[in-house]
Amino acid sequence: MPASPTPQQTALFDALPLPAEPAAQDAQQARQASDQAGPLAEDAHTHTQRKAVPARGTPLRRSRTAAVRAAPADARIQALAAALPPRLRMGTSSWHFPGWAGLVWEGDYAESQLSRQGLIAYAAHPLLRSVSLDRAFYRPLSAQQYAHYAAQVPHDFRFVVKAPSLVCDALVRAEDGRGRAPNPLFLSPELALREFIQPALQGLGHKVGALVFQISPLPRAQLAELPALIERIGALLAAMPPLAPAAPDGVLALEVRDAAFLAPGHAPQLAQALRTARQARGNPITYCLGLHAKMPPIEEQLPLLRALWPGPLVCRWNLHRRHGAYGYESAKAEYAPFNRLQDPDPETRAHLARVINGTCGAGQNAYVTINNKAEGSAPLSALELAAQLGRL
Repeated sequence: MPASPTPQQTALFDALPLPAEPAAQDAQQARQASDQAGPLAEDAHTHTQRKAVPARGTPLRRSRTAAVRAAPADARIQALAAALPPRLRMGTSSWHFPGWAGLVWEGDYAESQLSRQGLIAYAAHPLLRSVSLDRAFYRPLSAQQYAHYAAQVPHDFRFVVKAPSLVCDALVRAEDGRGRAPNPLFLSPELALREFIQPALQGLGHKVGALVFQISPLPRAQLAELPALIERIGALLAAMPPLAPAAPDGVLALEVRDAAFLAPGHAPQLAQALRTARQARGNPITYCLGLHAKMPPIEEQLPLLRALWPGPLVCRWNLHRRHGAYGYESAKAEYAPFNRLQDPDPETRAHLARVINGTCGAGQNAYVTINNKAEGSAPLSALELAAQLGRL
């Protein structure tokens, strides 16, 4: 395991939030961006119950032609948003869910329309100052596509973007997800730069938040050679150009899907590789908390963050642990249409709120995205997390 944290590092999670920063000046301009997304639409098929949901039987209009309108934010949501640490950008994994009617959307819209035209309304929600562009993992996006997204959100909105699987998956996979052959481009710095970093910086500009290299589950042969793989990961991150000139809030993050990375024999090496990569170009580089059953609970991942302190926070809260490591489809079927919290996870929420509070209170940025499969409804999970932060 990483070395025991110093008292200063432990106190990280008890720090107080910083004073609020000035509000963004160009939110209205973003609201006027074109909603004609066409082929640039977000992919609609990537992988304590609230009272805010409309009452049963309440008619909601379904529109396929009118612009997507944002649901009005009530006084509680506005107050919670105003109290959030200004360095926290919280959001969801994509935005194309019709079940969010009354939570994010004013009315009832088709999934295809939300995929194409919903981002402007999504970004109007006071709590949602970020979103994860998960579709970038399946196919690299162009600078033009990134710029289209950036034009639809306010000045202080930040995107979390996953690197393409071409870079992050050790295997070339069939349509059913099974590995077919080794991927010769795995961890290629040249490919990462050309197909991910450069287009994202060019298209999103200062709205780049976290650029996440999510390493897919590794085959046994790779797991058997983890020290060498960690060296390659460090070299990849060290080779990325400085983000600050284009994206002052930009962060590089490493997410892993194998708990072996956190084992006592490997975690210190991983922490050192990330620290060394930071020094190469001066980029903020961190470990991304991945909250799902393939990885240990959040409290068992925190020692690695402490070993990297001080630094930013990136967290992707993906799946409730009760569904197991391969339970995404069962969770999707159970939780749809994602309009209420079905499996509240107050323990994870409390840990996460404490880490956010300490990170932002020390002047570091925090990017947290939540999946519908974490508790049943990502916008309501964001609401409850904001309430938890307000109690600290």
